[in-house]
Amino acid sequence: MTATADKHTAEKHTAEKHTPDKHTAKQQTAQPALSALQIKSVGQGIMRVDGPQKVTGTAPYAYEQPVKNPAYLFPLVSGIGLGHIKRIEDKAAREVEGVLEILTHRNAYKLQPSRSAELQLLQSPEVHYKGEIIGAVIAETPYAARYAASLVNILYNEAEQDTRFVFTHPELYTPKKINAGGPADRHMGDSKAALKTAAHVTDAKFSHTMQFHSAMEPHSAMAEWHPEKGVTLYDASQGAGTWKAMLAPLLGLEPEQLHIVSPFVGGGFGSKGVPHAPTVLALLAAQLVAPRPVKLMLTRQQHFANVGYRPEIHQHFQLGADAQGKLTAIVQNVTETTSKLLEFAEQTVSPTRMMYAAPGRETTTRLVPLDLPPATFMRAPGEFPGMFALEIAMDEMAEACGLDPIEFRLLNEPERDPENGKPFSVRLLRECLEQGAKQFGWNGRKAPGQHQEGEWLYGMGVASATYPHHKPQATCGVVYGKGQYQVQLAAADLGTGAWTILGQIAADALEVPLEQIDLQIGDSDLPAAGLAGGSMGTYSWSNAIYHAARAFRKEHGEHPKAGAQAEGKAINTEEAEAHSKHTFGAHFAEVKVSSVTGEVRATRMLGIYDAGRIINPRTARSQFLGGMTMGISAALHEEAYLDTRFGHVVNHDFAGYHIAAHADVPELSVEWLDVPDPQFGPLGAKGIGEVGIVGVPAAISNAIYNATGKRLRDLPFTPAKLLEH
Repeated sequence: MTATADKHTAEKHTAEKHTPDKHTAKQQTAQPALSALQIKSVGQGIMRVDGPQKVTGTAPYAYEQPVKNPAYLFPLVSGIGLGHIKRIEDKAAREVEGVLEILTHRNAYKLQPSRSAELQLLQSPEVHYKGEIIGAVIAETPYAARYAASLVNILYNEAEQDTRFVFTHPELYTPKKINAGGPADRHMGDSKAALKTAAHVTDAKFSHTMQFHSAMEPHSAMAEWHPEKGVTLYDASQGAGTWKAMLAPLLGLEPEQLHIVSPFVGGGFGSKGVPHAPTVLALLAAQLVAPRPVKLMLTRQQHFANVGYRPEIHQHFQLGADAQGKLTAIVQNVTETTSKLLEFAEQTVSPTRMMYAAPGRETTTRLVPLDLPPATFMRAPGEFPGMFALEIAMDEMAEACGLDPIEFRLLNEPERDPENGKPFSVRLLRECLEQGAKQFGWNGRKAPGQHQEGEWLYGMGVASATYPHHKPQATCGVVYGKGQYQVQLAAADLGTGAWTILGQIAADALEVPLEQIDLQIGDSDLPAAGLAGGSMGTYSWSNAIYHAARAFRKEHGEHPKAGAQAEGKAINTEEAEAHSKHTFGAHFAEVKVSSVTGEVRATRMLGIYDAGRIINPRTARSQFLGGMTMGISAALHEEAYLDTRFGHVVNHDFAGYHIAAHADVPELSVEWLDVPDPQFGPLGAKGIGEVGIVGVPAAISNAIYNATGKRLRDLPFTPAKLLEH
């Protein structure tokens, strides 16, 4: 994989270089002035401070934390999809040398009620889905634990399970709300009437199978339960403070009795955003053999049932436009699967509600409850599946109107957020599309099926991308001593570069050299900060760091005494609340398609982003490239095969569930406009972790159509689907 920026290097991307048009300039001057900071570290491509630890293998991840005399845990998982445990035959397992205890619902610690049924682990003999954790073997070595687990025989009273997705499911229902808090349904204007009178109408259906996070670091945990001192949990967590708030009440502990440590996380993509059953299993096992610590690491196969996934989603889009190509109707009806054990309603309709304007608008969400594992948020929840379908539908309508896809999108750019009527803080999608078209060579694009070289058909596609602002709470503490400023907050670094960029932000906020910053993160005992997720970490944490630094200087001046300290919280201003705040971008893709086999290869891609102020070009580029790579993987490779007879994913490992490898990733180019958005916070930085994946599958689908004249609407875009057309 290569990343090129041609002559436009990241270090040269400035607001002056990418001057907004007249409309955008007016929009910009309406914003409050950026808080006066002496920018020195921010904007510099500083290498990762944690890089040496990671490449030398000395960065301690959850499973590698140094503890004395740990025991090891291997889960027992259900062999049926629904029913209850009748009998557990574990005599042979207990006789294995090194086995300490076998944990089941019969001897598990009594948990307190919680809103998450997924966390009520081993509290009854009930089985809710195939592969559910129903116990564990605790032993002196991981090998003894795993071998003994294979000897445990579990007998069940099995019930008839339901795992098949059908639109006419008798229990189909409307959720009270969708993930992130919006309503399931929204109706504005008369969409049915608008479709009847539209000059152009398109009607299409889209789908994708379950998708799995598949982070490089497997889910792991280590727990120590001390009757006097409380509980220490080392876990791969996207937010130690958030986990503490969820787990302490579950365990019947006071907050100060639970300490969560998570300094390094090897990828999460949402699966480590909230605690899942394996974390609770480690805590229950540690209580059983206390005060001895217990280690747990899931196998890759166990991930597919126990740490969440993106659910199967089907969408029906109808668009109407007038003779000039202005949208008059947008209808999106979404049907998704959800677990009967724990509801999760992906916010697939959210981007449609704000992306393009039309007088008639309808967005609905329906859920099909099945006997499957609980789903959870996965990178760009809502925006990824929603924009995948919307941006293909926009291309179809552009063709129906006889307009270029970019021209059609620009024609339908809204003046204000169509959902709430608020002005956008900074929306430079127009600039992303126009600049990207020039750089990608869009004017060389040919009609569908007209560019062929040998067996290969070539095509270009485009798609818009967006991701919203969220407003989590964050607090930062600053303590001075021995010439160093300890900057403390319970943030998490998932490999995104937080260890580096938060130090840069703190240095400029305190107006000191970067060498004087002692950053402390990844610990629940530090001041609370929101999750590293939802593309909200950097701007919320930097907001807190900035206000903590200002408070520190106000209280202690430029020459503080040892022990001086102050605290600051992220502030959401009334001015910011009056605006609709989003990151935007445009994805351009070129593909080649074999006319013989139907194989699709992405040959080059460009992502260009309106992402506010870029804190560190190195880490930002890495985030954008990672998102684009993940989008290519989802578009062309990742396909889960659910065996509906038993309720499990058959290809539950990397041998069968293919993730894009280096050979699958083409030349990737990344650009950004670097125009700060002050409504996101004092630094004007927007979220960047999710927007890189959002439009990629749609851009690839649109490129496949340009190459072949065949429209693919079901992820992933495999040769079989092309040959079916």
